[in-house]
Amino acid sequence: MSTSFVTLQKPKDISVNEIEAELAQIWQSQIGDNATPVTPTATRAATFSMVIYEPEEFQQLLAILGFYKGAIEGVNGSQMKEAVKAAQAAYGLTITGRVDPATLNKLREEYAKLPPEQAKMTNEDHRGSSVADAISTQNPCRIITLTPTFEEDQGVTAQVSAYCPILKKTSNNLMCCEYITLKGTKAALNRVGDTVAALMVPELPKFVWWKATPNPEHELFKKMVDCCRCIILDSSYYSDPEGEFLKMVELIEAETYVADLNWHRFSAWQELTAASFDPPERREYIQDIDQVTIDYEKGNPAQALMFLGWLASRLEWQPVSYSETHDLYDLIHIELKGPNQQTIKAELAGVPIGDPGEIIGDLIGISLTTSNPKADCNTIICSETTGCMRMEAKGGAQIAKTEQVTATADQKAEFLMSQQLQRWGRDVLYEESMALVAQMLKLRQA
Repeated sequence: MSTSFVTLQKPKDISVNEIEAELAQIWQSQIGDNATPVTPTATRAATFSMVIYEPEEFQQLLAILGFYKGAIEGVNGSQMKEAVKAAQAAYGLTITGRVDPATLNKLREEYAKLPPEQAKMTNEDHRGSSVADAISTQNPCRIITLTPTFEEDQGVTAQVSAYCPILKKTSNNLMCCEYITLKGTKAALNRVGDTVAALMVPELPKFVWWKATPNPEHELFKKMVDCCRCIILDSSYYSDPEGEFLKMVELIEAETYVADLNWHRFSAWQELTAASFDPPERREYIQDIDQVTIDYEKGNPAQALMFLGWLASRLEWQPVSYSETHDLYDLIHIELKGPNQQTIKAELAGVPIGDPGEIIGDLIGISLTTSNPKADCNTIICSETTGCMRMEAKGGAQIAKTEQVTATADQKAEFLMSQQLQRWGRDVLYEESMALVAQMLKLRQA
């Protein structure tokens, strides 16, 4: 159900230097000259400040190249899916309707061929004009949206507005938040990094949702990392998660609070795996696991790598080798050593799916087995929607503990973001798991 909003001020274009004065005027207008405030009372929220870096490069490229006619708002709905399919068909790519690396690279190539007069976007740009209900109901004080464009660099333009989500009718108080949208080329936004940092309310916690790959060399990214409490990323969008994971671990090692929304998408798999070994008669054999198979939707191994990193961190496994092959299945083979020097072989398989979901790389199935016939630790965990035929075809399903993961109702980034904003402490389990993932990936580079 969508949230209703009271509008204190509709979006208004101003110069960057006028932002604070304009916002102060909005709140002064709510107090008025009389002692009796306007009913219902609009109260300035005081929970946190948040910067959202929202490039939406894919949607902008589709629009410029003529495949997408809608507004630029970052929603991968039916109109976007049809636009992606049309682009894939036009350029001879596999038609999936999904935002994948191959399609993005082709769109970039075709955009680079356009003459300057055609390399312009005429679609309406709605980025920053509103915020998802799931985030607005967390009562942020201020949301600053940075919207890079492909147009000629003419500096940065600003727009301000203020809205109040109506959450309950038991009170006449409206908790209202301010919205600031800064628009310009990447180079122009890069020049106003200090201004963006200064716009975040000093006395409140500061979050940055960076809806792109982490780039420690990017001046704006570095400034956002330095000024925020937590940098929030989503590895489900990465075309090269292996490389981006190493950057994320470097940030963690530098004491930066990093959160990955994709980490939370497979929490049910972690819970079922742990619960499978709760019975004492199975728990004693958990160290006998010497074969791990993880199937995921082909296209992004991020979840599979993080799951293995989590399992290895809990069972004190250390990676010793890494190899990969790419064919019908994308296969990653990782060998690890256990605390008793036992060898564990892990296979991560990217499986092509006929009707994939919106998130690239979701887990499909997990198999934990042992070569010890006396050990009761064989476990198969399957997705309720896609099943686990490949796991069962390998045999042993009849003697394994089998569980099914029920699909979570909402895996979209906005919903996961609302949950993340309620977590105020560092996630030590995530950080320890990512440290193991980094060890694996460094073997890949060797």
